[in-house]
Amino acid sequence: MSGAPRLLWGMLALALLAAATLGLAVGAVPLSPAEVWRALAAAGDPSASAIVNDLRLPRVMLGIVVGAGLAASGTALQSTLRNPLAEPYLLGVSGGAAVGAVLAVVLGLTGPGFVPIAAFGGAMLAVLLVLMVARAAGGRADPRILLMAGVVVGAFCTAAIMVALATAPEGTVRGALWWMMGSLGDAQWSGVRWIALYVAGGIACLAWWGRDLDVLALGEDAAASLGIDVERVTRRIFLVASLLAAATVAGAGLIGFVGLIVPAIARALGTRSARETVLASAMAGGTLVVVADVVARTVVRPTELPLGAVTALIGVPFFLWRLRNGAAR
Repeated sequence: MSGAPRLLWGMLALALLAAATLGLAVGAVPLSPAEVWRALAAAGDPSASAIVNDLRLPRVMLGIVVGAGLAASGTALQSTLRNPLAEPYLLGVSGGAAVGAVLAVVLGLTGPGFVPIAAFGGAMLAVLLVLMVARAAGGRADPRILLMAGVVVGAFCTAAIMVALATAPEGTVRGALWWMMGSLGDAQWSGVRWIALYVAGGIACLAWWGRDLDVLALGEDAAASLGIDVERVTRRIFLVASLLAAATVAGAGLIGFVGLIVPAIARALGTRSARETVLASAMAGGTLVVVADVVARTVVRPTELPLGAVTALIGVPFFLWRLRNGAAR
């Protein structure tokens, strides 16, 4: 952590803590920060303790985990593909996860935990398909070919979803579309735990490979001259980053643009190496998703907006701004 200013890590930690406190305090039954902390310590009112620990805390923790995973994944993909506009949802991961989840819903396989498992399985198949298409097209893990293969696989998955929903009952369509728009409303401790373990392992791998990410960002020729097996390293990082995003999709549905916005914010805050950017993005991503979830469930109360729609309202203008700046340069 020596490269980035220590103040940065303190600011990120405080922002994450403030967002978590806000997420625990805001809701149908508003609580003060003092009441929240007493509830967490099991020293307050029993009803407040139940609201905080059983209802809101799993939701906040899932938001932190999902945001951290998406942001770290986006950071790794941008470095690997050498494209600041790259993010998990451009690479077919979201499409594959959506196909798996929608098929499970349409077929009536909605038992406990089955839809997330189906989504994760669909995402893994999409990742493997992207790698197969990229290899068939270029014979190697070329970043541009990977990006194009992801777009093609994503388009195919979208078509498959439309076909699956065309003949589905209205109630089934509504449930599937709500999942596709993203939500933390179904957070349960059992699901949060396994997603947290998976995301923590993925972030640890990406941070461990920080030097490889730094070298890949220099370009293919420069990386090869420094002794990096570009094809093998690119494929390895792409696979881990994609499966990291797949786990978050399986837990909370489709939440876009986090992997695009947050890495740029982390770099603007002063991170220097890829390892620092991965870790800072994970903290900032958790903060962003928790705050977006608070907005989603309070801005038009009692109706809850789709979380993916809230992040898109932030991400689309950001995407256009980055695109315009890139074109200007």
